[in-house]
Amino acid sequence: MSALRNFMDKLKPTFSPGGKLSFLSSTFDAFETFLFVPNTTTVRGAHIRDANDMKRTMIVVVVALMPALLFGMYNTGYQHYLSQGLQPEFWSSFWFGFLRVLPIIVVSYAVGLGIEFGFAQARGHEVNEGFLVTGMLIPMIMPIDIPLWMVALATAFSVVFGKEVFGGTGMNVFNPALLARAFVFFAYTPSISGATVWIAGLTSGEGVVDGFSGATALEHLATDSTLGYSAMDAFLGFIPGSIGETSTVAILIGAVILLFTGVASWRSMISCFVGGLAIGYLFQWTGVTTYPAWWHLIIGGFAFGAVFMATDPVTSAQTDTGKYIVGFMTGALAVLIRVVNPAYPEGMMLAILFMNALAPLVDYYVVEANVSRRRKRVKLAK
Repeated sequence: MSALRNFMDKLKPTFSPGGKLSFLSSTFDAFETFLFVPNTTTVRGAHIRDANDMKRTMIVVVVALMPALLFGMYNTGYQHYLSQGLQPEFWSSFWFGFLRVLPIIVVSYAVGLGIEFGFAQARGHEVNEGFLVTGMLIPMIMPIDIPLWMVALATAFSVVFGKEVFGGTGMNVFNPALLARAFVFFAYTPSISGATVWIAGLTSGEGVVDGFSGATALEHLATDSTLGYSAMDAFLGFIPGSIGETSTVAILIGAVILLFTGVASWRSMISCFVGGLAIGYLFQWTGVTTYPAWWHLIIGGFAFGAVFMATDPVTSAQTDTGKYIVGFMTGALAVLIRVVNPAYPEGMMLAILFMNALAPLVDYYVVEANVSRRRKRVKLAK
């Protein structure tokens, strides 16, 4: 590492003010801080000393996403071979899925980082680190057969209108990855709904064996109140769905990593699951639904959204009480949308985006309530 450090130090004057390539200082800084912890410190205001900067935090999230991503690659091949009436083998399924998922990831990062670097150069500021996670989240919440140009367009929309117009990472109101999915959902609905887009090859006309259905568990739940698959398969992830959202087990492994490292808030995560269960059992108790409420937690994007998106430190609530409230309402609203409006079977996306908009308002009233209680205590003390 010392050799790499020395190499970067030799290059640095060229990209520093006055150097030949000083106009690329933001780009050089992005690569340098990706490889090494920045040597800059805050000079005023309240702060703590910590070697863990935003890039390291984002990398922890990427690591937490790996179990769901790797299983998603395997499941892509697994579902493809099932649809062809072939017996899926582990390595052939994984390799097939890897080759299908990798181009989506490459397009997501190439387009997103290209725009990030362009804005950084134009504005003369540091490259935002947030897209390290967003660039991985976007492919994982998309169907496997989505056209690459559509991924590029959705990614560009999410970065420009979801982040940069607000000032970049840390200033955005809505989760950028979910904005990308919402863009595809409302602009190109057939490419993100139906029974063919979730299985690799079905949209291109490849035949399927008799009796095979590419419908997701959410679609079954909305039409006939059944999973269409066994609960164990749904929990493990051997069902059609978005690339990274099918395996609740893999997602929970990522949740453990996020909670153990302190990157994600357990308040937002747990309250989201509690909210989903609460409204689910309410519907079950009143007879609106006839299936177990906990089914909602193991299908669709509920678990993925609760672990990786409802816990977003930028777009979620900032106060501890607000995290409980926003998390609970996110889970409850997701199940409410799924049950009441079957036209939007994946209610988690809409629920999180809606609560992103309400989170600042929730924080405002939480803070005002705290101020009011303290004023009353002061008056009583006098």
